[in-house]
Amino acid sequence: MAERILIVDDHPLTRDALAALLAQQGFDVVGAAEDGEQAIAEAETLQPDLVLLDLTMPGMDGLTALPRIRERAPACEVVVLTASDAEENLLAAIRAGASGYLLKTEPPEQIATFLRGVARGEAALSGGVARRLLDRVREGGKLDGIPEAITRLLSAREVEVLLLLDEHLGTDEIAQRLYISEHTVRSHVKSLLKKLGVSSRRGALERLETARG
Repeated sequence: MAERILIVDDHPLTRDALAALLAQQGFDVVGAAEDGEQAIAEAETLQPDLVLLDLTMPGMDGLTALPRIRERAPACEVVVLTASDAEENLLAAIRAGASGYLLKTEPPEQIATFLRGVARGEAALSGGVARRLLDRVREGGKLDGIPEAITRLLSAREVEVLLLLDEHLGTDEIAQRLYISEHTVRSHVKSLLKKLGVSSRRGALERLETARG
């Protein structure tokens, strides 16, 4: 079944071009919105699988709308598509629950590839954005309390899940905190366990403690 997607951008030509591209790539474009408030309402009504969200819009911007979209449509994944590669926007979007951060300079086919990955439970970062995140980790040694030895192995979303496991939260609590489904949480846990070379959540936390020294 094709992933159902809501496109949020204040430029009609951009919305139309994205809708045409994604439809051609096999996505089911179920709606469009031109600002944050409309995006929240449409997400609640349509309950899409994916929301492709611009950040800079008149009225309510994308960063303000993002956590509210996750609250109203908890099973959907939100991917930011923006012209801004500013580190503060990237980190704010990740903390607000974005599953991806893509730049509008990405080739159209690559955007579709990233979105398919997100639908499978993966994170999506444009190359330049990923490098900025890596640079930040290398400079500081840690990202949100996770040592570099761990962050270099995991996606941004998996880091978030590991942090919440470290708070001793259960699958349902993590799902509520990140506005994702329990199935998606279990997928992220399975993936991070494999990447860390452990077989249990306890093993992951022991690996984290060892890395922290």
